[in-house]
Amino acid sequence: MDINRIKPEDLGKGSNIKLNVCETEVDMYWKVAIEVLETVEENNRNGEPTLMVVPYGPLGPYARIAYLVNKYRVSLKNCTFINMDEYIADDFRYIDKDDPLSFRGGMERTFYGKVDEELNVLPENRYFPNPDKLDEPLELIKRFGKLDMVFGGVGINGHYAFNEPPEANENVSCEEFLNRQTRILAVSRETRTVNSFMNCGGNIDAIPKYCITVGMKEMFMAKKVRMCMPRDWNAGALRKILHGEVTPKVPCSLFQKHPDAMLYATRVALDSPIPEIRVYNK
Repeated sequence: MDINRIKPEDLGKGSNIKLNVCETEVDMYWKVAIEVLETVEENNRNGEPTLMVVPYGPLGPYARIAYLVNKYRVSLKNCTFINMDEYIADDFRYIDKDDPLSFRGGMERTFYGKVDEELNVLPENRYFPNPDKLDEPLELIKRFGKLDMVFGGVGINGHYAFNEPPEANENVSCEEFLNRQTRILAVSRETRTVNSFMNCGGNIDAIPKYCITVGMKEMFMAKKVRMCMPRDWNAGALRKILHGEVTPKVPCSLFQKHPDAMLYATRVALDSPIPEIRVYNK
């Protein structure tokens, strides 16, 4: 079967990953925000803490989560958020928090700085993967005895967080890839190219060469895995994730093995990625 020729209305049929189609990016971000808050509220009602792995991309859900938290007075005091990744400088330390590309600084500006203080995630419960404490995310999951949810965007090569596909000369099984924990690694050329297009006018040299990421091992421990694909350039990876071979070459395809994985996609991401010359300024 040529997965690139599956009709948009047939995508998701027969896949173990649920497909949630959104008319627009805005619709997607509201849906994700509501699911995050529903998870928190259920735990709050049951007197249980919430542990989530969260992204710095897509950013759209954060303004909506902050709005809902403030409007409906939903407490995040019993939440612990582990951000899934961050850029690393050439000395293998974090890039500066004041760097415009820093996810740590960005989370303060985009989310934590917009939530009313009396409702906010406590500063000591805001984590990033740490070059000096690579075991910390896994230790937190073990301490909580659960990971409620992970959500985040999907890269052009099907990566999740910065869990990049193996290099061409690497022979890695699904089991080995799923056992990879939090680590420092090189950002792939594809990812640096797309991120430069998205963030700095195509200036690839401005994108750091290294990153730190929560591993697939930790991600797969989540009760719920949610992937977001809002762009037209997501179309190729989307079909591989839903209907392609389960392989580390497309990291998110491994979530076909997860008991509760869902992919939120806009309609533009459902288009066929069959090659054609596209004229953008008609």
